[in-house]
Amino acid sequence: MAEVAPPDVIERSTMSLTQARPVTFIITADRKASEAWYADRLGLKPAHDDGFAAVYDLAGAVLRITQVPGFVAGAHPVLGWMVSDIAATVKDLTARGVIFTVYEGMGQDALGIWTSPDGKGKVAWFNDPDGNVLSLTEG
Repeated sequence: MAEVAPPDVIERSTMSLTQARPVTFIITADRKASEAWYADRLGLKPAHDDGFAAVYDLAGAVLRITQVPGFVAGAHPVLGWMVSDIAATVKDLTARGVIFTVYEGMGQDALGIWTSPDGKGKVAWFNDPDGNVLSLTEG
């Protein structure tokens, strides 16, 4: 078995991940249904399909929607967007058929928007067809 050098001995890479373009993954049990939902409900435009995943450009980041048989979504957000006007974005997405989640005891407003205790941050959550939690953030 090969030994791994301690962190203070490992040479730094010439390419920092802070400069690398991020890739995020949405896992689905039904790729075709997810592709239609992300296009119709969220208005995302496909960049290409590599035969394994539908690929989208998210303002410079890459989103890959990949099918995994038997997939079951977790309870926590997997992807979110920073928006300049969360109320307007929630209203627009609601008009497209997106249903926002209201969590009991969170104190969200009528649109499903939660405001942080300092009043500066706002978040709203919703689910894709597989139950993946997605979010919008302002502030």
